[in-house]
Amino acid sequence: MVPSTLKKIHLGVFPTPIHKLSRLSAYLGGPQIYIKRDDLTGLALGGNKTRKLEYLLADALGNDSDCIITAGAAQSNHCRQTAAACATLGLECHLVLGGQAPNVANGNLLLDQLFGAHIHWSGENRKGEDIPNIVATLREQGRNPYVVPYGGSNAIGALGFINAFYELNTQCKDTAMPSEFSDIVFASSSGATHCGLVLGKEMCSASSRIIGINIDKNEQGKDGYKSQLHTLIKDTADTLSLDYPTDIDEIQLKDEYIGAGYGVVGELEREAIALCAQLEGILLDPVYTGRAMGGLIDMIRKEHFCAESNILFWHTGGAPALFSYAEVLQSR
Repeated sequence: MVPSTLKKIHLGVFPTPIHKLSRLSAYLGGPQIYIKRDDLTGLALGGNKTRKLEYLLADALGNDSDCIITAGAAQSNHCRQTAAACATLGLECHLVLGGQAPNVANGNLLLDQLFGAHIHWSGENRKGEDIPNIVATLREQGRNPYVVPYGGSNAIGALGFINAFYELNTQCKDTAMPSEFSDIVFASSSGATHCGLVLGKEMCSASSRIIGINIDKNEQGKDGYKSQLHTLIKDTADTLSLDYPTDIDEIQLKDEYIGAGYGVVGELEREAIALCAQLEGILLDPVYTGRAMGGLIDMIRKEHFCAESNILFWHTGGAPALFSYAEVLQSR
């Protein structure tokens, strides 16, 4: 487990449940698929970022910060959960969102506004490029801002998913669950979820394959994100004084499902969202889990896994974004 000396606050409802996707598994005629429901973490309609924020906002409070700044796309799940956590803790929240202000807010953006967040529109800069200017302005006003990184992904945020792997390991001791999943598949974007699962697996001496589906454009070349992820794993291991000399080639990252880019919904995502809704009554989101499940479905069809495999799909949340993609999803 993460040492108790690394402080956290309680923002979510854990453990999140795991259950078998029996009808989807039968439909695909391949391995048995299970799902870990981090869409049910309880904070602002749920999502995996709650786990990271428990450590990040504890660090902010430990530094006597009175306001929080983070960034993301207009429909950022991370920003929505950050705004809700700030409301819970009485902290002022500033969100730096890519794009321009719409005439009518819906989905995650509507929830950001309901939580009282201050919205700063940043055009093409959706990954926090404008944050330093806002920090400077707040400091001039006598404030003590704390910057939560894009996606909550740094060595502090990754601690939440090390704990998540321990949570999973405990759940697998239940006789209704496989003793261990052969593969764990999830959406990989800013890195801390992926990093935490890799290190959690190591610390639990588990053998599951950790397979991230890259859902974003790789702006640094073919291996840019993988290199960033490798650095984050090393930094987090150093934070825990953990000797884990992972090789970059050991990181399982699937780049072939990026499609037309971040947030661009295609047939892959539409089919995955429809199948999970119609066969299992579960809502995926159009940007992250829809793409990741689409990748998993494609890998099963291509017999990437043996028929006896027990695969865990880690649902990282994001369903509120569905409403802003209604026109695209209905065009199927």
